[in-house]
Amino acid sequence: MKMHALTRELIEAGGIDALVARDAPELAVLTEAERAASLQATLAERPEGPAWLFAYGSLIWNPTVRVEACRVGRIDGWHRAFCLETVVGRGSPAHPGLTLALDEGGDCTGVAFRLPEEGLEHELSLLWRREMLSGAYVPRWLEVIDPDGGLIGSAIAFTMDRTSVQYAGGLSEEEVVDRLATAQGAIGSAADYLFATCEGLAEHGVRDCALDTLAAAVRRRREALEGQG
Repeated sequence: MKMHALTRELIEAGGIDALVARDAPELAVLTEAERAASLQATLAERPEGPAWLFAYGSLIWNPTVRVEACRVGRIDGWHRAFCLETVVGRGSPAHPGLTLALDEGGDCTGVAFRLPEEGLEHELSLLWRREMLSGAYVPRWLEVIDPDGGLIGSAIAFTMDRTSVQYAGGLSEEEVVDRLATAQGAIGSAADYLFATCEGLAEHGVRDCALDTLAAAVRRRREALEGQG
């Protein structure tokens, strides 16, 4: 399988849709018109103030959009979870992987990126091509709180649609570890996605103990599989 870096240039060229057509043609994806309608609906609900983007997974270490500033922040009512099944990118139809989504309940500390007002709609259109590939996410404006309890602002956050066929919230811990340890796709492995997210959070001074524990379990599983080989 030819590997691709997930870059701004790949997204602008329609490369993500091309990867789906090549590697997972049976995956139902949104049309450009449907993504545009979703973006316009989200912009229509935009609160007053600067537009922020809440990053909790790969957006932390690879935002692929232009940003003006970043701050560590927390959202309430949602938590980071490997509950989104992927058959392209970080997995395949034969060996589905998992990526992060915001699932209901709890809270999540991540990174808030302030987006530039000039060219905002274009930047968001790139973001929608990346995140709203199949419509498994529901984009929402959520309040982001700084470590001292102050309000940073309202940010777009991609939350999990539990009605999506890609929702994988009922997996056992063992199955999550196994999928992350073994899944591979055109832009890399599910394990590397996990490890990079832990590193990205650490670079911003954020410690997610549950994610670190999961990463350790995935490393052990990979080592065991290598030993069997």
